Amino acid sequence: MKKIEAIIRKSKFDGVKKALHETGVNFFSYWDVTGVGNETQGHVYRGVAYSTTDIQRRMISLVVSDEFLERTVQVILDSSYTGSVGDGKIFISPVEEALRIRTKERGTHSLS
Repeated sequence: MKKIEAIIRKSKFDGVKKALHETGVNFFSYWDVTGVGNETQGHVYRGVAYSTTDIQRRMISLVVSDEFLERTVQVILDSSYTGSVGDGKIFISPVEEALRIRTKERGTHSLS
C-alpha cells in the first residue's frame, strides 16, 4: 500500500475530486494549506500589489493498493496540470498497515 499526498491549486480541486471519483477512489482527506514556493513575483490587481510568497493550496491525502498507485497518480497529474509554475507536488510513501476500525479488517481489504 502507498500513501499519496498531493498539493494542488485550489482552483483545480473540483476537477481532481471528480476525476478521482470516476477512477474509483471514493475516500480521501483534504485540507487547505499555505506554503512558500518558487513564485517570487507579486501580482497587481486594480492598482494594489499582492504578495505571492505565501501560496494558498489544497492538500489531498489518500492510501491506495500498490496495483492502483500509477493509475491514481496519473489521474491527479492529468486533472491538476496547467503547465505553469505552482501546479503543485505529489509525494508517495509506503504504508505498513491499514485497519478499518468498524470491522477490524486489515490490509488492502480495509481500503474499500
